[in-house]
Amino acid sequence: MIKVVIVDDDPFIRESLKVLVALDPDIEVTGTAGDGHEAVSLLRELPAADVVLMDIRMPNCGGVEGTRLIKEACPQVSVLMLTTFDDDEYIIEALRNGASGYLLKNIPPDRIIQGIKTVHEGNMLIHPDIARKLAGFLQPAARAEAAPGAALASYGLTKAEQSVVAAIAKGYTNKEIAAELFLSEGTVKNYITDILGKLGLRDRTQIAIFYLTNQREG
Repeated sequence: MIKVVIVDDDPFIRESLKVLVALDPDIEVTGTAGDGHEAVSLLRELPAADVVLMDIRMPNCGGVEGTRLIKEACPQVSVLMLTTFDDDEYIIEALRNGASGYLLKNIPPDRIIQGIKTVHEGNMLIHPDIARKLAGFLQPAARAEAAPGAALASYGLTKAEQSVVAAIAKGYTNKEIAAELFLSEGTVKNYITDILGKLGLRDRTQIAIFYLTNQREG
């Protein structure tokens, strides 16, 4: 069962999303909050939460700052931004703060449900238009002064690890990567752990953005 917290300053939207999301038998809405501060307090009280469905624009503490606070307090929780605003700057900042992706509120309910399941599996949801604009963001601080166009190999990544990075950037799950590269899922997980260590990154989203950055600069 995926435990979800819904964060939106509009009570009607909160309750509507709660009803829609809870229609899926694999999802349980364990709480709702009106802004980022309330969300952090709620998560500290809950026995467990897996995914936060977060609005971007809210008074007091919006989704961008709320994401940062949540990832600091509960790093294991995935944050999925849900917004009516196709606002690149807000979205990029939210991703920099650890969000796993974003969806627009006008999409069908089944896509919101699928989005929750996708980020819960450790994958990301980034619209291609946003992905193209992300190149250049989120390079590891330790590598910030590296020469433009540096190949992934220069960071110590093996051929197999480079293939895993490319697959992550395509949005593949560990299971799909394993099938594509003829590896076990356990081996894929080990590769990802090693990749994060070598690149000084935090999660799969940053791996994908790092790849996009090097593709553009290369």
